Amino acid sequence: MIEPGQLILLISHKGKRYLRKLEAGGEVHTHDGKLLMDEVAEAGFGQYVKTHLGRPYLILKPTLHDLIKGVKRQTQIMYPKEIGYLMMKLGIGPGSTVIESGTGSGGLTTALAWFVGDTGKVITYERRADFFKLAGKNLERVGLAHRVEQVNQNIEDGFLHSGADALFLDVRTPWEYLHSIPDAVIPGAMCGFLLPTVNQVSDLLRGLEDGPFADLEVLEILVRRWKPVADRLRPDDRMVAHTGFLVFARYMEPPKAAPAPELAPEPAETPAPAPEELPGDEDETSPDDE
Repeated sequence: MIEPGQLILLISHKGKRYLRKLEAGGEVHTHDGKLLMDEVAEAGFGQYVKTHLGRPYLILKPTLHDLIKGVKRQTQIMYPKEIGYLMMKLGIGPGSTVIESGTGSGGLTTALAWFVGDTGKVITYERRADFFKLAGKNLERVGLAHRVEQVNQNIEDGFLHSGADALFLDVRTPWEYLHSIPDAVIPGAMCGFLLPTVNQVSDLLRGLEDGPFADLEVLEILVRRWKPVADRLRPDDRMVAHTGFLVFARYMEPPKAAPAPELAPEPAETPAPAPEELPGDEDETSPDDE
C-alpha cells in the first residue's frame, strides 16, 4: 500500500514515464487512458495497474536518477554522470550545508537536497526570475523544497550566507567571484565549478592559482553504455561523451603567524673541577736528564 504524498513513477509498456505525487482520489491521464490513484496505491510498488482502456502501467518508487531526468527544464541540466562524482568530491552528505550558484532548472539542486537530508541545507542563488520560479516548482514537485533556501540574486556583490561546508558555481565567469568565496565557506572547504570550454577553464585556473586555493583538479567524465544482450554484447552506437569540464579546488585560509617560542635562560657557567692526581702521576726526573 502506497501512502498519499509519496512519489510514484508510472511506466507504460512503450517506456513512457509519468512522475507524480500520489493523491487520494486523484487521476493520471495518459495516452493509454486514465489511471486511478487509489488503484495505484492499492497495487503497490513493483506491481501493475491498468488504465480504463486496459493498458498496463508499472508502478515504481523513483530513484534520484529518475527525479533528475524528470526535471522540467528551460536550461541544460547537469548529467547524473557528473553529479555522482561531484557529491563525493565535495563531501556532500546528511547535515551538510552547501552553497550553489546558477540554479537553472534545479537539476543539481535536487540532487544536493537529496543528499544533505533533513538535517542539512542547500542555499542556491539564481539571478533570473524565470529560472528561480521554475526551480522552485521542480523542488516542490519532488518534495525537497523544505531543504532548500532559494535566493533570487546575482552573486556579483557576494554571498549573503557564510560557514558553508562546500560551494559549487555553475556560472559563465566563475573567476570573477573567487574573491567572495572565503567569506562564504569554512577553511578547508571544497569548491567545484562547471565550465563548457577550455578557454574558461584556463581563466578559472589562473584565478585559483593566484588565490588561497589548493588541491586543484580538472576532469571530464565520459559514459559508454553497452547493449545488454548476452549473446551479442557490444558497445552502443552512441555515447554521452563530453558535456562539460569539472574543476575542483580546496579553499585554504592563509595560515596565521605562530608566536615565537619563549627561550629558557641559559644556566650560568661554573668552573670545571681540577683533575684528581692518581698514584704514579708525580713528575719524575728521568736519569737521562741528570
